Amino acid sequence: MKKVVLAYSGGLDTSFCVKYLTEEKGMEVHSVLVDTGGFTDSEILDIEKKAFELGVKSHYTSRVADKYYKECIKFLVFGNILKNNTYPLSVSAERIFQALAVAEYAKSIGASAIAHGSTGAGNDQVRFDMAFRIIVPEAEIITPIRDLKLSREAEIEFLKAKGVVKEWHKSTYSINQGLWGTSVGGKETLNSWDNLPETAWPTQVTKKKPTEITLQFVKGELKGVNNRKFKNPVEAIRRVHSLASPYGIGRDTHVGDTIIGIKGRVGFEAAAPIIIIKAHHLLEKHVLTKWQQFLKQNLAEFYGMQLHEGQFGEPALRDIEKFLENSQGHVTGTVRIKLSLYNFQMLGIESKYDLMSPVFGSYGEMNNAWSGDDVRGFSKIASNQTMIYQKIQELAEK
Repeated sequence: MKKVVLAYSGGLDTSFCVKYLTEEKGMEVHSVLVDTGGFTDSEILDIEKKAFELGVKSHYTSRVADKYYKECIKFLVFGNILKNNTYPLSVSAERIFQALAVAEYAKSIGASAIAHGSTGAGNDQVRFDMAFRIIVPEAEIITPIRDLKLSREAEIEFLKAKGVVKEWHKSTYSINQGLWGTSVGGKETLNSWDNLPETAWPTQVTKKKPTEITLQFVKGELKGVNNRKFKNPVEAIRRVHSLASPYGIGRDTHVGDTIIGIKGRVGFEAAAPIIIIKAHHLLEKHVLTKWQQFLKQNLAEFYGMQLHEGQFGEPALRDIEKFLENSQGHVTGTVRIKLSLYNFQMLGIESKYDLMSPVFGSYGEMNNAWSGDDVRGFSKIASNQTMIYQKIQELAEK
């Protein structure tokens, strides 16, 4: 029997894949659930139980939340990466690490094929295909849902015929919850006009009274929340989420260009990523030079785009990560933030590396490290080339 590893979530599509591959294709299916930080222990156990009930030969849960943070989320923070100045790459980055984990597992057990349940209409099919081809290029990639072009109703009828009778309830909204944010899709995101209603969001508003919090960064990494230290930044991220999401903070709708060339629209809830990135960015504006910030912004935008489009294996991204990490040497300090209903405000920072030192001067108030004559001479030299250009144009056109 052909040994195939299936990226499995327990939903309708991957449940169909188990039955189709085992009973229609006669394959030995080994299912893998990859937890990047979005599943509870009870959910993981329930998914494993369902996999064996469907007929898999084995099931494995790959827990990669810490790896996901160390090899990806950390650099998204270092780069202040928000795709189209909006989206913190919540699902994009998560899918890459799920695909990589499935591919590594397939390689470890010597599987000759890998399968996933993506349709032919979105980005995930590309991310999974690319990761599989990079890690195990010799393995066959099997995609039943994409190849058969089945409707949801057809999948349900197939499963019923195989004795899998359950209520495959189609939720009004498709929700994908992860450590670095939750995506929300529904009828409103399929057009350019409508907006998601209050009831669509997975975290409902339960707090309205404003409060302040502080985030402590050490060399660019979030190490403390309200002066409570965290050894593991993953737990610090979860703490920010628990404090901010009840205010309805971090909700937005992202419009972007998909890998397959069409425009896509999706809602997301990402209180922790948005607040952490904005706080980190504010701290950087105080402690980095303008040219450090300029270079970071350009490299980070490229990094985010490549990651979103499944090119995480590109060696240039490892080079950018080295640059980003090196830039964080002085990004240490505390950021003060006000949380309120549907909103947050960056109030200020405190850092021993703050370049707003009064020793050298206060903007618009006084100058301690230079004189008026210094500025006059500097302005003359700095404007020389443009002045010469203008004069030459005037003479040439007379």
